[in-house]
Amino acid sequence: MMTNIFTQFPIAALNAVEETFETLVDRPDVRIERIISSGQASPPGFWYCQPQSEWVIVLQGCAGLRFENESDVRELRVGDFVTIPAQRRHRVEWTDPNGPTVWLAVHYDMPESDKGCAL
Repeated sequence: MMTNIFTQFPIAALNAVEETFETLVDRPDVRIERIISSGQASPPGFWYCQPQSEWVIVLQGCAGLRFENESDVRELRVGDFVTIPAQRRHRVEWTDPNGPTVWLAVHYDMPESDKGCAL
């Protein structure tokens, strides 16, 4: 059982072609993941569009996150976090090529009254 977010990285995650997603908590209303990136980016033309909202923080490394209809890439460094509303199209433009980027992602449902149109 993992007890430290910065240890027990799967060997494959450090040299992986794709990011590694590890579920830490999985409940009907919330899922918490550790994501390990090693220089990956979303494939050209690919956009995430998730049914749940997501709060994500970079704990180690750095990354560039782009939202559809935004011209600038949001650069995320250690301690930076962002809330991604459900159905908001986004992509990872880059992650640190020199070492692992460790993210903590919290996926959760928003009350129906808070859901709006995705931009």
